[in-house]
Amino acid sequence: MKVGIGQDSHKFDFKNKSKRLILGGITFEGYPGLLGNSDADVVLHAITNAVSGITCKNILGEEADNLCRAGITNSEIYLRNALRFLTSKIIHVSISIECKTPKITPKIENMRNNISRILNISKNSIGITATTGEELTEVGKGNGISVICIITVE
Repeated sequence: MKVGIGQDSHKFDFKNKSKRLILGGITFEGYPGLLGNSDADVVLHAITNAVSGITCKNILGEEADNLCRAGITNSEIYLRNALRFLTSKIIHVSISIECKTPKITPKIENMRNNISRILNISKNSIGITATTGEELTEVGKGNGISVICIITVE
């Protein structure tokens, strides 16, 4: 068995009104997008980093930057690139999201279904929790979103 830990954080892009907020591949309408070269999906980025922690292949770095320069900004593609190096079976994914806004709970099932599809595992093997951060950090004050992900493989 192996465990991978991934983390990612992005600030809200309050200036770009056309950028959509995407978390776990699901669009959250009515909220500013996140600042980044890609779609800045912090949930999929944290999962990608957790997979990279297991495979020792750093995807969210030079490889993702090259994809962005080529116009590929969909974080699902970055995650799929990381999964190419994974030779073990994912048995559980735990995702913890910190943000003051948006409310995550109404979209958790949609995110679980989408992540299940991408990872090709049961949605019952994917846990997603959320916290507001109680305004203790910049994220908790509403300036962005931070995600921690732990993946267990065997």
